[in-house]
Amino acid sequence: MSASIRLKKFGTKKRPYYRIVVMDKRAARDGKAIEELGYYHPIEADEKQISFNADKVRAWVKNGAAVSDTVRSLLNKKNFSL
Repeated sequence: MSASIRLKKFGTKKRPYYRIVVMDKRAARDGKAIEELGYYHPIEADEKQISFNADKVRAWVKNGAAVSDTVRSLLNKKNFSL
């Protein structure tokens, strides 16, 4: 199984929020996640938009999980380097 760290969409129309999750690459966007690592609320204030567990992200990347481009840019906003 090849895993990827990507976003899982929640919320309603025009009020989205996302969870940063580890999923099988072949799973649907809103399918079952292996593990939840954090969240992204684009409507919140800047300091509350992104939250994640850095240790878990590093552990999954070390184990070979691919990071999506969107999640990589969100992590870079928090000055987190892979």
